[in-house]
Amino acid sequence: MTEDKQYYMYVLLTADNTFYGGYTDDVQRRLATHEAGKGAKYTRPARRHPLRLLYSQAFVTKGEALHAEAEFKKLNRAQKVAFLTAHGVVDFTPAKLAKKVD
Repeated sequence: MTEDKQYYMYVLLTADNTFYGGYTDDVQRRLATHEAGKGAKYTRPARRHPLRLLYSQAFVTKGEALHAEAEFKKLNRAQKVAFLTAHGVVDFTPAKLAKKVD
């Protein structure tokens, strides 16, 4: 029997213009958990909301996703921007500023 479950490394952009990297087996559910203030300690403060999902990558094993998350977290900001740019992410506008104003 094969396991079809996937694990993801993801990157969020916070309203205070910082990056948060994490892993999950359901990106949308995890983003909702962060938005509800029940996610990681780093994303709980109101000053970090709203959050924007910038990037996610699927992996076959949890270990691979955890490794990718750990490697991302080791990078300094310039390296994180370079990583994201290399993966096609070009808009780093903080979520607070990205809201549409009517």
